[in-house]
Amino acid sequence: MSPFPRLHNFSPFPFPATNLAVSAITVSTRLAQFQFHNRTSLSAAAAVASRNPRVNNSDQSSVILDSLRVLQWDQLCDCVASFAGTSLGVQATKEQLWNLDKAYEDSMRLLEETNAAVEMHKYGAMMDFNGVDVALVETCMQCARRSFPVSGSEAMALVALLQFAEALQLNVKAAIKEDSDWFKKFMPLSEMIMELVISRPLIKFIEQLVDEDGSVKDSASSSLRHARDQVRFLERKLYQLMESMIRNEIKETSSLEVVNVDGRWCIKSGADTRSTFEGLLLSSGSGAGSLVEPLSAVPINDELQQARASVSKAEADVLLKITEKMQMDIIDIENLFNITIQIDVINARARYSLSFEGACPDLFLPQDKDGNLNAETLAETKISISSQLTRRRWTLYLPKAYHPLLLQQHRHNLQMAMKDLSNANAEIRRKKQTGGAGKWTEETNLNISSLEMQVARLKQARPVPFDIFIAQNTNVLVITGPNTGGKTICLKTIGLAAMMAKSGLYVLASEPARIPWFDFVFADIGDEQSLSQSLSTFSGHLKQISEIKSLSTSLSLVLLDEVGAGTNPLEGAALGMSLLESFADAGTLLTIATTHHGELKTLKYSNDAFENACMEFDEVILKPTYRILWGVPGRSNAINIAERLGLPFEILRNARELYGAASTEINEVIVDMERFKQNYHEKIHEAQHYLSLSKDLHQNLIAAKKRVMEHRREQRYKMLQEMSEAAASARSIIHKKVRESRSLPTQPAQQTKADKDTQTSTLKHHLVTLEEKESSAATESAHPKYNPTQSVTEKRLELPKVGDVVNVPSINKKATVLKSDPSKEEIVVQYGNMKLKLKLADIGT
Repeated sequence: MSPFPRLHNFSPFPFPATNLAVSAITVSTRLAQFQFHNRTSLSAAAAVASRNPRVNNSDQSSVILDSLRVLQWDQLCDCVASFAGTSLGVQATKEQLWNLDKAYEDSMRLLEETNAAVEMHKYGAMMDFNGVDVALVETCMQCARRSFPVSGSEAMALVALLQFAEALQLNVKAAIKEDSDWFKKFMPLSEMIMELVISRPLIKFIEQLVDEDGSVKDSASSSLRHARDQVRFLERKLYQLMESMIRNEIKETSSLEVVNVDGRWCIKSGADTRSTFEGLLLSSGSGAGSLVEPLSAVPINDELQQARASVSKAEADVLLKITEKMQMDIIDIENLFNITIQIDVINARARYSLSFEGACPDLFLPQDKDGNLNAETLAETKISISSQLTRRRWTLYLPKAYHPLLLQQHRHNLQMAMKDLSNANAEIRRKKQTGGAGKWTEETNLNISSLEMQVARLKQARPVPFDIFIAQNTNVLVITGPNTGGKTICLKTIGLAAMMAKSGLYVLASEPARIPWFDFVFADIGDEQSLSQSLSTFSGHLKQISEIKSLSTSLSLVLLDEVGAGTNPLEGAALGMSLLESFADAGTLLTIATTHHGELKTLKYSNDAFENACMEFDEVILKPTYRILWGVPGRSNAINIAERLGLPFEILRNARELYGAASTEINEVIVDMERFKQNYHEKIHEAQHYLSLSKDLHQNLIAAKKRVMEHRREQRYKMLQEMSEAAASARSIIHKKVRESRSLPTQPAQQTKADKDTQTSTLKHHLVTLEEKESSAATESAHPKYNPTQSVTEKRLELPKVGDVVNVPSINKKATVLKSDPSKEEIVVQYGNMKLKLKLADIGT
C-alpha cells in the first residue's frame, strides 16, 4: 500500500464556489478537514501480523510491537525522518519505515531507490526540499478539486513546487546529456523524474496574477485595480477628515489620534479629554479613554466597507481563475505532488545513509530447505567478483558495525559541545570589542580550556564498532561476557541492521556488508516486569520467549538477552539450553542469545548448529573492550577481578578451591584460545591491510600503464605526422624542379657536363631523402610499405644496353641509354636535352 496521499477522490462542498464566505475559511480548518492520513503503529503491526496465520493477530501484534520497542526502532525512524525536507515527507518516512510488512522484492526496490538518490547526491543532481511547502500545495489541490478559489500563498506554493520539479528534471537531463550511463545509475528515480509533467503556462499564469508574497496584483483585473484605487482614495479622504477635526480641537489635541478599528476609521481620545465633535461612541473605559467615530465619517466609512468588499470579490474572482486553470491539469499536478513526496522520502533515506557513512548491504534471500537459492533472487542480486568469497562463507557479515542510536547520540553531543565552544569564543570576541574582557580573562580562559577538552574527549570517545561474522552453518550463536560488556548493544545492533536493510536503508557498517532478508525480527531484551499482566521478570521473559517460539519461521531472526536468567542458576542454565536447542530444531534462520551461564557454552561441542562468541575483557584495566572474539567461549573473570581489586588472599584461595581445579584448567584453556584467536584476528587484519595496499598498487600500475600506452601512441602519431609532412614537402620540391626543367627553353648542345651533374645530383638528393623518410616511417609504425625501387633492383640483374629505353621514376619519363658502366653499375641516359647519370636502383622497367 502506498504511504502517500491520493487526492483525486474528493467530493465537492455543498455550497457555491463564488460565495464570498469561502474566503473566510482558514487554512487550519481545511487542514483539519483534509489531514494527511498517518497510519498508527498498531495498524502497521497488525498488517505484519496478518502474514502468519498460526496465531491470532492481537498476540502477534503485541510481540512485534514489544520487539520494535526494545530495539528502539521508533527512535531510529524519527532520526531518519528528520532528514526529509517537507512536513508530509517526514510523516511518510516514519510511516514507511514503521511498516515492516515488506516482501523481499519490496526491500530490493527500496534499496535501489536509495542507491539512485545516493548517486544523485554524489553527482550533485539532487536538490533541497526545504523550499517546498507541501502543506499549502495540498490545500491548494483540495480547493481546486472543490472549485474553491485558492489563496495567493497557496498558488505561489504550487508555483514553487512546479519550479522545483522543473529544476530537478533539468539536473537529470544535464547529467544524462553529459553521459547516458547516468540514466541507469539514477534509476528508478530518473524514470520518475523524467515522467513528471510540468505546466509552464500554469506557472506563467499564476505569476502574472499573484505577487511573490501571495498578494493578488493590481494588474490582475481592471475591476480589482478600480476597487483598490477606491479604497485608497476613501482611506486618504477619511484620514484627512480626521486630521482636520483633531486640529480644530482646542483642548488636549495631543491626546487625540486616528486609529483603524475593524476597518472603520475613528478617533481615540485620552481619559481626560473630551471631544467637541459629534460621533458614535464605539467603546469607553475608566482610565482608558474612548473610541469615537465622527458622524461626518460614518457615510465614508460605510462606503469604504463596500469598496473593501468589492476588492475581496475581485480578488476571489482572480483566484477562482487560477483554480479553473489548475483544474485543467489537476491530474498531472497531483501526480507530481505525490512523486515529490515519494522522492523526498527516498532522499531522506539516502541523506541519512550518507550522513552516517553507511554501506549498501548485500541483501539476499537465504537458502531454502533443499539448499537451492531462489532463481529470482539470483537474477536480482548483484554479486561483485571482489566479494564472492565473503558471500559464500557468511550468513551475516557486518564489519565495523555501529549501533545507529549510539552513533547519533555521540554526534549530537559532539555538535552541542562544539556549539558551546563556538559561542564561548564569540562571547570573548564580543567582550574584547567592547573593552570588557579584562575582568573575566582568567575565568573565561578556564571555561574555554574546559570546553576544548570536552570536545577533544568526545572526538576520541567515538562508539566502538562490532565485527559481526556469522558463518553459514550457524543457526544459534551464544554470546557470553561480563556485565556492561556490550552484549545487549551487540544484539540491538544486529536487530536494527536487519530492519534497516529490509527498509531500504544503508547499514552503519563497512563494505562489504552482507545480511539476509528476515521476515520477522523478534527480540526479548531488558529486565522490565510485565506489570500489566502482574508477571515477574522471569515469568514475563518466559511468556515473551514462548510467543516468539510459536511465531518464528525459517526466515526469522530471534534475539534473546540473558536467556535463563532471573531464577536458580542450575535451573536457568538447563532451561536456557533447552530453549536454544528448540530454536535450532525448529529451523529458525538465526537465533542470537546472550548469557552468563557457562553450561550454554558446551552446546557448540554437541551440535554443529551452535557457535560461541564472547565479549573481550581487559583484565589489566578491568574494563571491557567491547570487541567480540568469535569461536571462543567466555571465561569467568570474577575471582581474577577480585584479586586485582585487593580481596584478601584467604578468601581468594577458598573461592578457587570451591570453584574447582577443573574449572580453573578450563579457564586456562580458554585463555590460550583467546590469545590464539586474538593473534589470528590480528593476522587477518594485517593480511587485509596488505591486500588493500596491493589492490591500490595494482590499480596504480594499471593507470600508469594506460598513461604510458597513451603517451606512446601520441608520440608515434606525432612522429608519423611529421614524417608525412616532410615527405610531402620533398615531393613538392621534386615536382617543382621537374616543372621548372620542362619549362626551360631548348639549351645549346654544348651544355657543360658540370651543370648537368649538379642538376642530377640535386634530384637524386631529394629522392634519397624521400626514400629514407618513408622507410623510417614504415619501420616506426611496424607496417612495412611496398618500395618499388627496391623491387626493381631485386628483379633487374643486368644493366641495360646502350640504346635501350628505360623508365626514370624521378622525372616520371622514359630516357635512352647513352652509356653503360657495369663495374660501377651506372648508366647515362638522355631525355630531350637533359643527360642524367643514374644508378641501377634509379631506373625502372
